[in-house]
Amino acid sequence: MAKFELKLPKMGESVAEATLTSWLKEVGDTIEADEPVLEIATDKVDSEVPSEVDGVLVEKLFEVDDVVAVGQTIAIIEIDGDSPDTGDATPTSIEETTAAPEVVTAVEKTVTIAKEAVAAPVSSEDRFYSPLVRNMAKSEGISQEELDRITGSGKDGRVTKNDMLSYLENRGATTPEITPTKPVVKVAPTKKSTPAVPVSVNGEDEIIEMSRMGKLISHHMVASVQTSAHVQSFIEADVTNIWNWRKKNKDLFAKREGENLTFTPIFMEAVAKAIRDFPMINISVDGDRIIKRKNINLGMAAALPDGNLIVPVIKNADQLNLVGMAKSVNDLAARARNGKLKPDDTQAGTYTVTNVGTFGSVLGTPIINQPQVAILALGAIRKVPAVIETPDGDFIGIRMKMFLSHSYDHRVVNGALGGQFVQRVAQYLEEFDINREI
Repeated sequence: MAKFELKLPKMGESVAEATLTSWLKEVGDTIEADEPVLEIATDKVDSEVPSEVDGVLVEKLFEVDDVVAVGQTIAIIEIDGDSPDTGDATPTSIEETTAAPEVVTAVEKTVTIAKEAVAAPVSSEDRFYSPLVRNMAKSEGISQEELDRITGSGKDGRVTKNDMLSYLENRGATTPEITPTKPVVKVAPTKKSTPAVPVSVNGEDEIIEMSRMGKLISHHMVASVQTSAHVQSFIEADVTNIWNWRKKNKDLFAKREGENLTFTPIFMEAVAKAIRDFPMINISVDGDRIIKRKNINLGMAAALPDGNLIVPVIKNADQLNLVGMAKSVNDLAARARNGKLKPDDTQAGTYTVTNVGTFGSVLGTPIINQPQVAILALGAIRKVPAVIETPDGDFIGIRMKMFLSHSYDHRVVNGALGGQFVQRVAQYLEEFDINREI
């Protein structure tokens, strides 16, 4: 018999760690190759970690809510024969042999000492910080010395995003605890407190614990408002041509392409074209520097079954035709609803579009999706009376119209650029060719 180390796989270029949310298998359970063993969560996406081998789960190395770094061993699986070849990674393979009691005792003592040495806090010079924490520190002007003094609540004293948010909230009011610079005796962690008992005056109120994703969204929204100077520009667009064109072609499109033709890919196409015209909307801010993004990667806010929103990204959106855009939109929306998005699907966005009209809203003032500098909200399409100008004079007619709400970061996007951009999007929508072929 041999033992195989199940490690946290690489989940995306910018993903360095994940939170263990649940174990799908218990110690002693038989596991087949490719069968999910546990569930993890990054800032955006929940994923399953499958086993690479057939075997029996013999040890869990992390508990629920622990933060695990990419490449760390999460569990030990006992397998028949030698450990399989896993490429670059070399899993630990331990042949089970019968040993004298004295040898077993000596080995157990050695393992215990080794575990205690690994668990001991390290000096600040060797302390690990995730890319997210380092970026937060940089954007808030926190020096390395100050960062080293922040007490971490993560595994082995690691500073988490929540630690940073809590520290920034109380910065200046309290003095952070100093992280020990010498190894100390590891104290067994206390059990998490039970959820608060509902307290009410009239017996009808209820206290509801926020979900994990709800907490993340809450922190993201607060951090974005504290980071960016939000301003908005609004414009109304006549989308009658788009409405009539889609009505005429949606059945043919579905029959030919096997895809539903919604309004979203048409709107996304117009946004991508407008970004090409105004590339300084496609930027992010790094301290006192502006990063101008080469690729146009459109984030598309999608509703989840629990009511939360997630933002999958259409990569290189300006290079897609309408068919390709429709396939990308439908694929990402379907996988978002079914919880099948991968971490890479939500990374590297440069501009975001959200459709508040889905919920019947005529207008919305969305919060910028950091580290981007702008976001566009699409309002509901309404049938309204409108003045129509013709060579023979003006008259009142029935038109299909919608409002576009553009929120942008006034630190780097002035009113002229923010207004001209959303005006250009409206122009592309209104000039849509009613005779366009699919």
